[in-house]
Amino acid sequence: MNLGSIAVGEALLLLKIGFLVLLYLFIWRVVRTASRDLRGASQESMILAPQNAKEQKRRQRERERGKVKPVGKLLVVSSPALRTGEEHSIDSRPLLVGRDGDNDVPLVRDEFSSGRHARFEPRRDGVYVEDIGSTNGTFVNGVRLTAPKKLSSGDVVRIGETDLRFER
Repeated sequence: MNLGSIAVGEALLLLKIGFLVLLYLFIWRVVRTASRDLRGASQESMILAPQNAKEQKRRQRERERGKVKPVGKLLVVSSPALRTGEEHSIDSRPLLVGRDGDNDVPLVRDEFSSGRHARFEPRRDGVYVEDIGSTNGTFVNGVRLTAPKKLSSGDVVRIGETDLRFER
């Protein structure tokens, strides 16, 4: 009897140790994932979103007054989040596109776009589009971006399920 009780006791001890190891691994993964999410999140809070709306309105007023001249525009070809034919001007500042509501072009209902998906950046020699760490990638004329690409008039940029045509 004594030999059998030792084997059962050892088996229970091994199960307890195994359970504790799995528990610690689980907690470590949760903490690691949470810290990665926090590091990857923008430093802006939801309270700052109205200021961004004010900034967008100010930029629109400047465009209307002629202070800021658009260097191009994005025309919505198809999108689950935007109206077809809707236009978004690109001026001297970068234009952010993504699912978060504080982007310059918010794709809130486009489930395949990332929170901060792509940036359209005017430079001296033209307008460039860059994928900024999206999950599903950004495509120009069906080719996935691996580096910033200069856009030509008529290029179609796909962000999630949204197609935008660049025009000068």
